[in-house]
Amino acid sequence: MATETTDPVFQLVKSLTKSEKRHFRLFAKRQGATEGLKFLQLFDALDSLPTYEEEKVLTLAPALKKTQLANMKANLYKNVLSSLRLYHAGQNMDIQLREQLDYARVLYNRGLYQQSLKMLEKVKMQAQQAEMHHIALEALDFEKMIESQYITRSLAGRADALSEETMRTADHISQLHQLSNLGLRLYGLYIKVGHARNDEDYERITTYFKTQLPKIQLRNAGFFERLHFYQAHVWYYYIVQDFRAAYRYAQKWVDLFQDNPAMQEKQTLLYIKGLHNLLAALFNLQYHSKFKEILQQLEDFSADENRRISPNTEMLLFLYIETNRINLHFMEGRFTEGLELVPDILEKLEYFKAQLDPHRKLIFYFKIASLYFGSGDNHKAIEYLNKIIRFKDLSLREDLQCFARILNLIAHYEAGEDEALEYQIKSVYHFLGKMNDQQQMQVEIFRFLRKVGDIAPHELKDAFVSLKYKLEGIAANPFERRPFLYLDIISWLESKIENIPVQEVMQRKFKSMR
Repeated sequence: MATETTDPVFQLVKSLTKSEKRHFRLFAKRQGATEGLKFLQLFDALDSLPTYEEEKVLTLAPALKKTQLANMKANLYKNVLSSLRLYHAGQNMDIQLREQLDYARVLYNRGLYQQSLKMLEKVKMQAQQAEMHHIALEALDFEKMIESQYITRSLAGRADALSEETMRTADHISQLHQLSNLGLRLYGLYIKVGHARNDEDYERITTYFKTQLPKIQLRNAGFFERLHFYQAHVWYYYIVQDFRAAYRYAQKWVDLFQDNPAMQEKQTLLYIKGLHNLLAALFNLQYHSKFKEILQQLEDFSADENRRISPNTEMLLFLYIETNRINLHFMEGRFTEGLELVPDILEKLEYFKAQLDPHRKLIFYFKIASLYFGSGDNHKAIEYLNKIIRFKDLSLREDLQCFARILNLIAHYEAGEDEALEYQIKSVYHFLGKMNDQQQMQVEIFRFLRKVGDIAPHELKDAFVSLKYKLEGIAANPFERRPFLYLDIISWLESKIENIPVQEVMQRKFKSMR
């Protein structure tokens, strides 16, 4: 039985590019005769298979016995990683610096203390220039150990200088960890519950943010301290739904990379994540012209033939570009045209399935469902919403789970599936009660759909008008706007009142807004 997603060795082999595979074969052959390298035979067998199946592996590598397979896979895994480390060393400063730290250790073990100290001084300077303070601290600790044990005839006052340098570096690292920890916790909170739901949420999140945010002087801060400072603010303002402030700090994040072009290559993932967060803020502000400009910037970066390529970068570029291409169609109300993106997205979701986490897959399914709903294909919308509803881990994006169910109710209503609608109403009622997350918009829509079957056809239009009036009042509350970020219910109601497609309403709004 295929176990592609659970076998780490197979995943690693299949993630390699053609040039990485060629490098590995050369790397492996340097270590002995090809005939004797059973792990190379195992590599070729795994490389040739579309999915991992143990029996086929043993057939393709007859020199391997079943009892040897586990050890051979462990050996192969180690050698592939060693090959990749060597292959990418020139593109990763941290790998190069750690290699030099290893050389300093070798020199120290041979009693060549002065040479070891020279090597450590070189590592320390390069690490500080690259703002890799954790590596600089390792070099400093090693220097202190040598200086404390051996008479090296160093300059007078060396002990004091080393101590002061160590304290400064440790302070940098401590501040970086405080900022990065704050950003990570805020991100985790967003993944768990989404946006702030009420004043209590706002006060709790704001108090936490202010008490945990370290005081730093941005003028004297390094690149990474500024970056983590901006990241933490982006997440805070995004959670409390202050999208203008989130936009300002996301722009500062991107500007930081524009002011330090070399970092775009060294820290590619953080650069494109900054662009993605900037696009998220612009989408929520419905700032169309700026959104198109930044999306083009992201697409141009992806198309740049000179940029560094890695599987992780390619996965994230797919994720960020396709997410925002869909969002552009949402802004413009072009749902039917947006469906042209779906086949390629589904193909790449399958291609990157070992790397994509469930949270990101759920977001894609919701966006695809929204495209189908907006284009009038309610049955396809239901199909993708069910992928979210049937997801077992309800602690992941509780808000997304809620709104998937609300949209599912509306799609069932639109599709005329009255029997299924009654079952869905009971299911959603049970779910919302368990989640304890019933906002006013959800409650009003739920009430409407629960009684819609009893409304006479000639009274339906008035019922839609009444619901629209209530929802517009709810949307005026800043903390009740969150549901409208997921579902443009107002436009749907207008489409029912005017008896025109919902995307026609949204296209009209887009044109008038421009």
